[in-house]
Amino acid sequence: MDQERGSWWRGALTGVLAGAAALGVGQFIAGFAGASSSPVVAVGQLQIDFTPPWLKNFAINEFGSHDKQVLVGGILVVLAIFAAVVGILAVRRLAYGMAGLAVFAVVGLTASASRPTATFTTMLPTLFAVATAVLVLRVLVPFAAEGRPADEGRRNFLIAGAATAGVALVADLIGRGLTERSSVATARSTLKIPAPASPVQPLPAGTNLNVPGLSTFVTPNSAFYRVDTAIVLPQVAPDTWQLRIHGMVDRELTLTFHDLIRRPLVEDYVTLCCVSNPVAGPYIGNAKWLGASLASVLREAGIKAGADQLLCTSADGFTSGTPVQTVLDGREALLAVAMNGQPLPVEHGFPVRMVVPGLYGYVSATKWVTDIEVTTFSGNYAYWAQRGWSQQAPIKTESRIDVPSGSGPVKAGQVTVAGVAWAQHKGIDAVEVRVDNGPWQQARLAAVPGIDCWRQWAFAWDATPGQHVLAARATDKTGYTQTSVQEPPEPNGASGYPSIQLTVR
Repeated sequence: MDQERGSWWRGALTGVLAGAAALGVGQFIAGFAGASSSPVVAVGQLQIDFTPPWLKNFAINEFGSHDKQVLVGGILVVLAIFAAVVGILAVRRLAYGMAGLAVFAVVGLTASASRPTATFTTMLPTLFAVATAVLVLRVLVPFAAEGRPADEGRRNFLIAGAATAGVALVADLIGRGLTERSSVATARSTLKIPAPASPVQPLPAGTNLNVPGLSTFVTPNSAFYRVDTAIVLPQVAPDTWQLRIHGMVDRELTLTFHDLIRRPLVEDYVTLCCVSNPVAGPYIGNAKWLGASLASVLREAGIKAGADQLLCTSADGFTSGTPVQTVLDGREALLAVAMNGQPLPVEHGFPVRMVVPGLYGYVSATKWVTDIEVTTFSGNYAYWAQRGWSQQAPIKTESRIDVPSGSGPVKAGQVTVAGVAWAQHKGIDAVEVRVDNGPWQQARLAAVPGIDCWRQWAFAWDATPGQHVLAARATDKTGYTQTSVQEPPEPNGASGYPSIQLTVR
């Protein structure tokens, strides 16, 4: 019995060591082929591609910007378990272990080949990883098998296992070092962005109400929400970036980064919002963007009759569909190169992203944009539209209560209730607050520089002891008041009144 348990233990460890060596070598080859070609990343991206909307929303709501790390961690756990099983099978019969590795190869190669930017090179890390796992099993299985003296077998197994672990670690570290060569951190830190030809006016007095806990009018870059499908951030250097505009145009254009920043640059405050944002959720932020007019670029290309969609593609193959008419109706739709006075952070699309006010991000804010095909909605479905989300998604008029947070009791007396409201490219005209299903009462609005950004609001509440429920609603400048109907984010954005429950003492 002890011998059998030892065989199982050595078999499981053999499989885990084979898996670790495979991933280490795969990471090493990915250092040359590109970080996104790593087997773990490729499988993770495939899983993201087939994630249903409800699961996507769950991951974003539960893990926020850490959802990618959680996904990768989950994949590594599953791989470790699978590798252990493969090792146990291989100790019983080597052919069983090889069959398990064949399954790994099929999954990895399918994931690599399914990427929009797939080439034979991007499949090399998986091929080398599988070959490494085969070699390790062939080397370690004889040491792990039964039938030799316990001390000798254990010693030989430990020596071979330690050597394998060392190779795995060194290969992984070298691979990560190689991928860092493609980092654009230095290029970003030394990039000089020209001053805007059309600078934004200074913020009017009273834009910030200065209520503790209230979201600031400008969201710092470090606090700005991030929701995208990229496990590995695309590293696109400005000197290699190009944007191709083609399709239903009179003349095809290709712009370099130098071409883009030589155009008149426009500065504007624009609030971006993710369609996955639940009622009163955190996936919204306001920033000062700087970029070239997207409308002017499209007019230079010449839009042909019948075109109604811009199919915009990211450097990593992600696509979004933006309505042509929205970009051309006069709003400040930008090919943005800076955010809050700095070159775009890599996680927010460096060197160039789209910013189109009034639309949820998945149809308006393509990061790392490199291609715009002028086409039709009927002929082309972008990434999330293929997965059941609406092709066109104007942002809904919504509001949020920031303070009190509802996480603890408040003292009786005058309490400041405050938050933000948004209705991009319509503007906020009023915000009202209701206490315990009582009458709606007007809140005080902060000043605002334009209709494309959110607006702070505050309400003085004479709080009495007891349990209370506060709710808010916004009315935009078209006269529309946000609905009380509670709807989930899919397929075109959440709706409903934000509310908090709190205790007054």
